[in-house]
Amino acid sequence: MVKEIQLRITLAEEERSDILVLKSAVKLDIDREDITGVKVLRKSIDARKPKIIFNYKVAVYIREMLPKTSEYQFDYKDVSKAKSVHIIGFGPAGMYAALRCIELGMKPIVLERGKNVQDRRRDLRAINQEHFVNEDSNYCFGEGGAGTYSDGKLYTRSLKRGDVRRIFENLVYHGATDQILIDAHPHIGTNKLPKVVQNIRETILKYGGEIHFETRVTDFKIKNNSIHAVQLQNGEELAVEKVILATGHSARDIFYLLHDKAIALEAKSFAMGVRVEHPQHIIDSIQYHCSGERSELLPAASYGLVQQVNNRGVYSFCMCPGGFIVPAATANGEVVVNGMSPSKRNNLYANSGIVVEINVDTDLPKYEKFGVLKGLEYQKNLERLAFTAGGRSQVAPAQRLTDFVEGKFSNSLNDCSYQPGLNSAPLHSLLPKFIGGRLRKGFEAFGQKMKGYYTEEANIVGVESRTSSPVSIPRTDHLAHPQITNLYPCGEGGGYAGGIVSAAMDGERCAEAAIATF
Repeated sequence: MVKEIQLRITLAEEERSDILVLKSAVKLDIDREDITGVKVLRKSIDARKPKIIFNYKVAVYIREMLPKTSEYQFDYKDVSKAKSVHIIGFGPAGMYAALRCIELGMKPIVLERGKNVQDRRRDLRAINQEHFVNEDSNYCFGEGGAGTYSDGKLYTRSLKRGDVRRIFENLVYHGATDQILIDAHPHIGTNKLPKVVQNIRETILKYGGEIHFETRVTDFKIKNNSIHAVQLQNGEELAVEKVILATGHSARDIFYLLHDKAIALEAKSFAMGVRVEHPQHIIDSIQYHCSGERSELLPAASYGLVQQVNNRGVYSFCMCPGGFIVPAATANGEVVVNGMSPSKRNNLYANSGIVVEINVDTDLPKYEKFGVLKGLEYQKNLERLAFTAGGRSQVAPAQRLTDFVEGKFSNSLNDCSYQPGLNSAPLHSLLPKFIGGRLRKGFEAFGQKMKGYYTEEANIVGVESRTSSPVSIPRTDHLAHPQITNLYPCGEGGGYAGGIVSAAMDGERCAEAAIATF
């Protein structure tokens, strides 16, 4: 017999290794010896009050053994001689599209502009230390896409778009910890994701798929509303039957290419702002109602904040407890910041994007001349402004949080996790008033919601501009582009995902749709 129950465990009780068995026996009113195992199905922390509670959902096995294997099995088969589907981009959407192709008996041929995870590290080092951006290999482009070196948070609200559990189980199959199957806000960690990504690559190759790194697509050859070939940067042309476009939200060259070919695009609302970084102990003390160090049983505290300011949302984005800020530019001449955390989330700082909603239809009147690319051009201009304000390198413009809100130049800055370094700059006056003014009021409101959050010990760092794509690529109910019948826009770059899990689910759906039309 198996019974699912909810348990509430105090911080003191959590220290006991047998507490789940003991509590389960009491709740079910059975002898402890009758319990052959307790499987944790879900775990979350309720820290709203000083008495912290761990909420567990568990399956209690009564005189019955726990299953040794997952109910999810992945039926990969040899597709080396099968019909092919071309996938442009090898981020989460492209990876899961390729895996799904193999399950369905089709051969994926992946074209990725960047490098594999091992070689990619050298280019990340060059950004941090030499301030040089390789436009094909950086924190956004390369094996695994932006997800590989951008934290590995797996929380998603896209529960209706596919089987979230299947995505998680597949990550575990490829080497992720099974803790992601349990945690309410699962996270792999930027130090462990590269190995998972490498294992996914090896699965694709083992079963006959192809992956071509440092292979940038520069043109589409179109006849009769269908792509018959893709042209590569080296001039080579590849004949194609089905194309899944999974290039991510930062592949601006693809948006320009489609626009130049009069292939329909749509302007899409998005958000931009800054990164704010606090010492982690400040966030811990606020969230866990503690002074001094938090309990070892508690993870580095996170937060989620939102405030309406002048009819626009100001909210936290991609919060990274125990993490660090990284340079996410995809070209020289721009500064973009993002955040990530290692698996243990044991860094000294907590950072989060704090961004302002931008309605692309009403908020950018001066950019109307750019048509559907108006949001993209606005985004680019803000990144160039940050580049200039930082000193024309990957050094980022920054300000103490309190100085930003009070409109004062910061004569000194706090220590920061951002490796390329900071340059004190008056972001309160440099940012467009539409964004800066709302951020200042938003930070004031956040300080009221979290006592201690509004502090001179925090820095704001500019700019956080790549929250999502400012362009979407339309598609029909069958997931193909309405004009180009064999093109399947996919993932974040198409405007259909907002993170690793939703992109992976969309990749699977696009693979299924492309294969269904063979």
